[in-house]
Amino acid sequence: MKLMSIATSVLSELLQALPHLRPQIYFKASLTALSHAMEDQVLAATLEQPLVIASFQRERFYRQEAHRYQRLAQRSNQIYVLSAPETDFTNSSEYYEKIAFEPDDGLSQEWHLVVIAQNYATCLVCRESMGSLAKNQQLRDISPNLDMDTARRFEGIWTAERGVSRKAAELLLGRILVYRPELVDKIYQARLRFGIGENISETKVDQSNEYACDIDTDPFVQRLVTYLQASQYKLHKAYRSIAAQARKERLVNTISTAIRRSLDPHEILQVATQELGQNLEASRCLIYRAQETDAKAVIEHEFLSSGVLSLLGKTWPLEKNLLFREVVLQSQGIYLSDTHTDVRITSSKELGELVKKYGIRSWLMEPVFFQGRLLGIVELHYCNETLHDWQAGDFDLVEAIATQVGAALIQAEAYANLEDLNKQLEALDRTRSNLIAITGHELRTPLSTIQVCLESLASEPDMPLELQQVMLSTALSDSERMRKLIQDFLTLSNLESGRVEWHPESLTLQECVDLSLSRIRTRFASEKLPKIVTQIPKNLPLIKADGDWLVEVLAKLVDNACKFTPTDGQITIKGERNRNKMVEVTVADTGRGIEPHLLEIVFDRFYQEEGALRRTTGGTGLGLAICRQIVNGWGGEIWAKSNGKNQGSQFHFTIPMIDGTPQQKPSKVKSKKSLSSSE
Repeated sequence: MKLMSIATSVLSELLQALPHLRPQIYFKASLTALSHAMEDQVLAATLEQPLVIASFQRERFYRQEAHRYQRLAQRSNQIYVLSAPETDFTNSSEYYEKIAFEPDDGLSQEWHLVVIAQNYATCLVCRESMGSLAKNQQLRDISPNLDMDTARRFEGIWTAERGVSRKAAELLLGRILVYRPELVDKIYQARLRFGIGENISETKVDQSNEYACDIDTDPFVQRLVTYLQASQYKLHKAYRSIAAQARKERLVNTISTAIRRSLDPHEILQVATQELGQNLEASRCLIYRAQETDAKAVIEHEFLSSGVLSLLGKTWPLEKNLLFREVVLQSQGIYLSDTHTDVRITSSKELGELVKKYGIRSWLMEPVFFQGRLLGIVELHYCNETLHDWQAGDFDLVEAIATQVGAALIQAEAYANLEDLNKQLEALDRTRSNLIAITGHELRTPLSTIQVCLESLASEPDMPLELQQVMLSTALSDSERMRKLIQDFLTLSNLESGRVEWHPESLTLQECVDLSLSRIRTRFASEKLPKIVTQIPKNLPLIKADGDWLVEVLAKLVDNACKFTPTDGQITIKGERNRNKMVEVTVADTGRGIEPHLLEIVFDRFYQEEGALRRTTGGTGLGLAICRQIVNGWGGEIWAKSNGKNQGSQFHFTIPMIDGTPQQKPSKVKSKKSLSSSE
């Protein structure tokens, strides 16, 4: 029968035996770096026949490290690897001792690595946070393909204190004997050699200094430095991505400015051709007018790099151009990475002659459409012998420019429709301004914080562990805030620019409220929330709205109320029919309230009451602005009421209702993942 102690935690037993220890919080990435550094110290061959005990929780984690432990086994015959089997992990003595513990063993929630030698000792003993396990499971239930491994959190001990390491080894060796009693002699030799266990003589162990270490620890330090450098590289990539995005935004802005400034299609196309060709470093960029039935086009607008043959003023064949026909047929762009091997070129005499005459090696064609009507073609030619290496987002950029060119051509042809086109340009301008605001202020602050934290960790190798954890936690917190901010900004931009497709259906308000509260409770699973009360009449008429977006509005309003309401307060969700044949929903709280002169501007993007208040409550400053856009999208209204500071607040919004159809059955709202990162 399995011993009762097997179900207990090794970490708990260690802390009980050594009450002076104080556990710390570690993320999965930190434990990986520490483990690899400890293993590299052994692989550096500076330790003589050390004792190494490792526990991997699950076999899938062990499989990633199996090759390292085969190498470790060449340094010592006292290597023990434990794991809960999932497929073929079994007890064996090949290379090293493998111990398959049962899945319900307490080891399945822990992470262990102990290294003990005559002149060195260190151990890592951690248990996965129960909150981390619950949260990750909830996220996997919502999105099974989501990889939450890097977000796992552990609580435990990492130390070089010899007494702690020996006690950890004693506990783990005891667990090993439960599953592999035939190893008793081998384990006895390890205990005897390193003084492990109360009944073993301590005479062979140097007790003069519990932290004595006379080995070269460079392998351990170098591994940690490598990990920090990798983190800095990721930060550098983030800066490069933002810079590339800013460059593309400047390109869009330049072309947009030309469109707003002029009704001359020649001027617009010339600006677009020059800017696009220069920014994407093309050998040749062409933008020409063409319709589906055209047999040829005259090249009037061209960007050309030095040493490349010009097409300006020449006739460009379309009738027998297989690429043009494919673009027209598929209504989307195509890209040829190598014209020398592409079958569409090698099988066409006409295209083969064009490629040879004009030296085209890589070729992109993007159609210019407006409302399904072909207006022209954007072409990019790369004429050197080296194949062009496209960067992420370049194709989207060309497509975006083609879209802008199409709008400009229609604007020039039909001045009567100028007002509608100007609305599209204003939406693009707002997107540009908001993105500049984010990159210039909202993103710069957390990025600066992350950089300072990582630079401090990289430049101060002797920094206390507690301060290291503060630095890592701060960097992770700010990176999460950036992710939420960007996702909310993209959601708001799509709503403001009209790119959202609405799918109205008949719904019950109660179901939407229930789904939004489920989302809120999932997000705040580890926190205490104010009391939430719903007052939705059973005879309330069905409403007509997009269910996903309605749940989003409710969740954001309740989320906002939770942030500004103490845990002993109350949040009330009401629904009632008003005089305008609309259903009016109210989300009221007993929180900090709003000053009367601020009731309207709270719906503005990036609004922050009392300076840093928004920062302390973890918001992005876009939630209420998103709510206003959604409610306006289905033809409703949204407003706020409050009697002042510390008097609570009420947020009201209206939804069209379906009246006079009692026999109509409501649609079922599908519970999808959040439309923005704030959920």
